Amino acid sequence: MPLASDDGTARHSVLANARRAADLVNVLSRPDPYPSRLADVAAVLRAYGEGEPLGLADADLPHLREAAGALRPVFAADGTDTAARTLNALLAERTGPLRLTAHGGRDPWHPHVDRDDDAPWAEWFLASSCLSLAVLLWDRGRAPGGVCASATCEDVFVPQGGGKDRRRYCSRRCATRERVAAHRRARAAGSAQMSITR
Repeated sequence: MPLASDDGTARHSVLANARRAADLVNVLSRPDPYPSRLADVAAVLRAYGEGEPLGLADADLPHLREAAGALRPVFAADGTDTAARTLNALLAERTGPLRLTAHGGRDPWHPHVDRDDDAPWAEWFLASSCLSLAVLLWDRGRAPGGVCASATCEDVFVPQGGGKDRRRYCSRRCATRERVAAHRRARAAGSAQMSITR
């Protein structure tokens, strides 16, 4: 997770905000019971440069989880058109008009589509994520993210680069685990085939 630079530019980059969205969707999508969820959400927010005090409370979690559920289909979209339609619906139904803010001079000017600088966490999370994912889709010309192809993982992710190659796994760990499993299956199938032919 990127840490914010002193001038706040990393905190307001489109790619950092899209990755923050993926990290929050993953934390908020974990099945209950998950006793440290509030601490995990706070850790993601801090890692992406949100200042103290966060003012995050247990009462925010159901709304944040609902927002994460609304964003997951953007990552799971089977193509650019589906991702764009999903984002358009969220932007039309769940966000405010585009505006610029500097948070009272604390940050550089940057766009927001939540109602105001003091919007509830869930509204801010959904609005800022939609905006970043929409700009990423526009910039790259493809769906802004994906869902890990590993059978044992459901995490969403934002690919590193803007190239045409689509990443299939959320992490090297998942990619390696799948390659090892495929290798073991192939070895087992080869051993079974050898026993049949003997």
